[in-house]
Amino acid sequence: MRVFKEPYRFFATTVGGGDEVTSTSSSPAPTIQTEFDEETKKKTPISKSKSKKLHQLRGYSDDEVVDMVMKGTVSQYKLEREIKQSILAGNEPDCERAVRIRRLWLKKIMGGEGAEAEDEVNALKRSMSMSTDQVDSSRGLPFDTFDVNNFYGQVLGKNCENVVGFVPMPVGFVGPLKLDDRDVFVPLATTEGALVASTNRGCRAISESGGAKSSIFADGMTRAPVFKLPTATAAAEVKNWLADEGNFARVKESFEETTNFGKLNRVKAMVAGRNLFLRFECTTGDAMGMNMISKGCMNAVGLLEGEFPDLKMVAVSGNACTDKKPSAINWIEGRGKGVVAETILTGQVIVDVLKCSVDSLVEVNMRKNLVGSAVAGSIGGNNAHASNIVTAAFLATGQDPAQNVESSSCMTLMEPVNDGQDLHVSVTMPCIEVGTVGGGTGLSAQRACLEMLGVAGANHESPGENARNLARIVGATVLAGEISLMSALASNHLVSAHMKLNR
Repeated sequence: MRVFKEPYRFFATTVGGGDEVTSTSSSPAPTIQTEFDEETKKKTPISKSKSKKLHQLRGYSDDEVVDMVMKGTVSQYKLEREIKQSILAGNEPDCERAVRIRRLWLKKIMGGEGAEAEDEVNALKRSMSMSTDQVDSSRGLPFDTFDVNNFYGQVLGKNCENVVGFVPMPVGFVGPLKLDDRDVFVPLATTEGALVASTNRGCRAISESGGAKSSIFADGMTRAPVFKLPTATAAAEVKNWLADEGNFARVKESFEETTNFGKLNRVKAMVAGRNLFLRFECTTGDAMGMNMISKGCMNAVGLLEGEFPDLKMVAVSGNACTDKKPSAINWIEGRGKGVVAETILTGQVIVDVLKCSVDSLVEVNMRKNLVGSAVAGSIGGNNAHASNIVTAAFLATGQDPAQNVESSSCMTLMEPVNDGQDLHVSVTMPCIEVGTVGGGTGLSAQRACLEMLGVAGANHESPGENARNLARIVGATVLAGEISLMSALASNHLVSAHMKLNR
């Protein structure tokens, strides 16, 4: 067995879920039996699993096993495999211990060891989100016990009506993903086997190539009420009135009277006969912002109705927003956060980690994501599976899962660089709709996932920065997912990976 030395190599990653890559060094691992003395082993709880690997660890405490993981003697990624083999052999499983060890390991990595002073508070929150203390569900991401009364109390009057229960969903993680010069561990809630393994491989490829960079190029939630007027000429008159800077300033002032954080950027007026659509766009701080912008719209409509007595609002949403539906206007104009994430994969990483070549990736991307999507008439679908990662990240962090429809709009581009030796990969996503306050972000488990990312709650020093950073992370994780799936397609490992991990 060979072991990893760098933190991101503690994961045994898969080639599109296929062949496993577990080492880069030829030095043998230390034997498990000599790690700790016999007296220590006598005092530790016994693992129930009788798999070969976990049976060897049964005399060691969780902290001792975590130390082995830190040294690379034990792969945290392989714990479930050992458990599954044990169950198939008819033995009693010890599934909880694998999760507990993994949480302790993550807590140690994220808990501020070596963290810069200005990040100490976030580091503490990240480590607390992975606590293994026996606490109720008001704190952290549950993994063993669950306080249902506390949970139902959190939901009451905010998140769901006519409650009859809850749906347990596994939460995995990928990382570390080196993004903008820091390592992030990204929680993903999914029931699709191979998704986490594959995305994690993309994270490794990015990190071993030096990391990814991201930028926010747009920030504005939209709401577009629809109005009717007596004539098409009257509708055009309102549009022309709004084009005047002084008139827009009055609308802006009226809109912003209803909110401390909402700032109206612009109003796009669209005429269709006697119908008038006004697409309001505003920044919303750290909230996703649908309620905020709807409230502001209603106040602004009152001003407009005073100026134009014949103006009648039919609905506060006229589908030109566009919320939870695919649309060209979102693809072109954007909605929420506009994000671009990029990396340059080295040729060596493409061969060693991704098991393919620069040329094969470029060709698959061109023929699948560009030509294939054009043949299909896709809007915003120039990608391999962006919605997979967006949805999993949304579920884990308390976002509105239905907004994955527009938030998954993505163009994946791959271009050879450095004389064809390396590969520039980017994802452009104009509609990532996320928030770190409001909605499901207040539930304890989802908040713990946001704390794991260092973006929970409102950013009081720079309002909106937490939500923007969450959008960056989602974009970069999509980048990792695109890299891995495209590599699996280029090397024809996709089917074998799903047969192995998602049978």
